[in-house]
Amino acid sequence: MNPVRSGRKQPQQLNRVPRSGYQALARKWRPRLFSEVVGQQHAVSALSNALDSNRVHHAFLFTGTRGVGKTTLARILAKALNCEQGVSSTPCNSCATCVAIDEGRFIDLIEVDAASRTKVDDTRELLDNVQYAPTRGSYKVYLIDEVHMLSGHSFNALLKTLEEPPPHVKFLLATTDPQKLPMTVLSRCLQFNLKALSVDQISGQLEYILGQEQIAFDAAAVRLISQSADGSMRDALSVLDQGIAHSGGEVRESSIRDMLGTIDQTHIKDLLLGLADQDGQALMQCVDRMSGGSCDFASALDELLRAISYLALYHQAPAALEAKQVDMEWHRELGQRLDIDSLQLFYQIGLIGKRDLPLAPDPRSGFEMIMLRMLAFRPADQQVAADVPQPVQRAPGRMEQGPSKVVDITAHNWSDVAARLDVSALIRELAMNVVPTTVTKEMIEFTLDANHEHLLNQERDDALAAAIRQELNADVKLNIVVGQADQETPAEIRDRREAERKQAAHQAIENDPNVEEIINRFDATIVPESIQTRDSQK
Repeated sequence: MNPVRSGRKQPQQLNRVPRSGYQALARKWRPRLFSEVVGQQHAVSALSNALDSNRVHHAFLFTGTRGVGKTTLARILAKALNCEQGVSSTPCNSCATCVAIDEGRFIDLIEVDAASRTKVDDTRELLDNVQYAPTRGSYKVYLIDEVHMLSGHSFNALLKTLEEPPPHVKFLLATTDPQKLPMTVLSRCLQFNLKALSVDQISGQLEYILGQEQIAFDAAAVRLISQSADGSMRDALSVLDQGIAHSGGEVRESSIRDMLGTIDQTHIKDLLLGLADQDGQALMQCVDRMSGGSCDFASALDELLRAISYLALYHQAPAALEAKQVDMEWHRELGQRLDIDSLQLFYQIGLIGKRDLPLAPDPRSGFEMIMLRMLAFRPADQQVAADVPQPVQRAPGRMEQGPSKVVDITAHNWSDVAARLDVSALIRELAMNVVPTTVTKEMIEFTLDANHEHLLNQERDDALAAAIRQELNADVKLNIVVGQADQETPAEIRDRREAERKQAAHQAIENDPNVEEIINRFDATIVPESIQTRDSQK
């Protein structure tokens, strides 16, 4: 083996300007060093440690979807093994060997596309020269792409070499379908499963490249490209190349949407507003406008589902939504119109509709039925509330004259009061986990169990206060503090009563002579977890 040499030069960042003509971004910005690889730190760290300690296995298998860096990592590894400065994780990028590998003309790096060489004779011909020492480098490296395409006989020929490889040979295998590889081959390789890249990882790299290329861009346009790449950096760069040409040398959101066929966000907003207003006519008018713009309704449904998921984040994890660099004002406006229960139901209906859309007579009618289904169904508590006569709405800030009922609220009857409140499921859950500790005519202070602090935010606090004011017919303020209450919360009362009912049911079953006879006759046992009270089955 070629020892690690001391006093090596620092690796050189290659000049990215092509010698002549235009070079595609996917080729121009292909990583030449491990430090340039995006999103595969687990593989980079392991390979770097192996190289720096000069303990490099004879066979590696890189798996993962297209464009995530399988052959890129393999080529960098081949360069690190053969760099004239010595074996290390930082090839110099300037010696004749490094340059030759980057340009695809290094004689001791044998790259093979297994999809085009599946026959056993091809494999034997390939491996005939394994026994001979490398011509120029320290190692002879075989890089076999899509190795799962080899025939059974070809795998047998390869396996024989993998079992007893010469010390000067390294095998680098890459595949998108490792399940098709024989276990005998898998067991002789160090395997690295490369992950699909996240939208944020792709967006960050694209923005860096555009900055280096001095190309103006919109962050929203870059994010659209990153989403369309489906985890593949190579696909993202190819789409970016196309987008630059389509946008006339820039990367702008409107142009990228037009190129990708993604739906205008105005349509998404109109659809969500139609759902919020329960306005079927407005929904159908929006679908009609979308159809007039030659809309891809499958893509439109994807965009709608993404928007719904972002609105759910607005309600429950706003910091995570802000990190996605979206228009917060847009989501705030819609988030205030759509509650979290409805959003969850819409998302589930949309997912089922996405599965069924190809079965519809045509995409438009299928999309229309999905929207009408979202319009027809509501969360259970909202449906029940809709079937009960509602009180006359009062103008904000005005209370009808009548006796105040604030003094009637205590820790003992709060459970019954909370059950009567006309609120959504999340607000009811908040009410069920607080207990009143201080009650006056002007203010009620509740204590919230610390284990349920996640339920508390300003929007829910305001909604609960409004419901209590309506129930009490009094302009009372609400204050919620987190701590340990001396009294049981409504949720604890509910759980305790349910446990008591189950215990009573369990005893009743055990004492039932018919059950006792079944147990004795069939040597049966009672499974306590299977016992349910009638209330718990509703």
